[in-house]
Amino acid sequence: MALEWYIIRVLTNREERVRENLERRIKADALTDRVPQVLVPCEKVTEIKNGKKRVATRKLYPGYVLIQADLGDWEGAEKPGKLEDQRVWFALHETQGFGDFVGGQKPPAPMTPDEVSVILGQIEETANSPRLAVSIKRGDAVRINEGPFEGFDGTVEEIVDGKGLLRISVTIFGRSTSVEIEHWQVEPV
Repeated sequence: MALEWYIIRVLTNREERVRENLERRIKADALTDRVPQVLVPCEKVTEIKNGKKRVATRKLYPGYVLIQADLGDWEGAEKPGKLEDQRVWFALHETQGFGDFVGGQKPPAPMTPDEVSVILGQIEETANSPRLAVSIKRGDAVRINEGPFEGFDGTVEEIVDGKGLLRISVTIFGRSTSVEIEHWQVEPV
């Protein structure tokens, strides 16, 4: 069997801890050739709070950890004589915080290469240039807090992702007018 990617269910907000536990256990049991990578998929996002810009890390899939592993012969993991396969299997399952493989199948179903490339692409894309985190979506009612339209309420018509701008429909003198506002200048109503 070759190296495949698998998804493991863990407790939410314990992903990093489980990753560290798995890496420590794998290293202690000398299984790094059979389980070379343990990954918590995260993306980097730029947030603006109180007028200050900061880069934060967000988990793409809270409650899940990815591992690249060679689980060996599944049937052999439960039979005597396949000691190496048993060592991998038990090292994973006996690690504190390990839930179970997603899917609940025996043997566990590995991810397809397309699924893996999408996830790894997301991680790599935001590592180089963090995306802008805009918590407001199209159709939301918002109140403008800063700028020439301060105090006006409106509805979000469009989000210009690359620039962090919102196109908002505001009623001025009884007429609906479209204005462009930066996303940090508004708050949801």
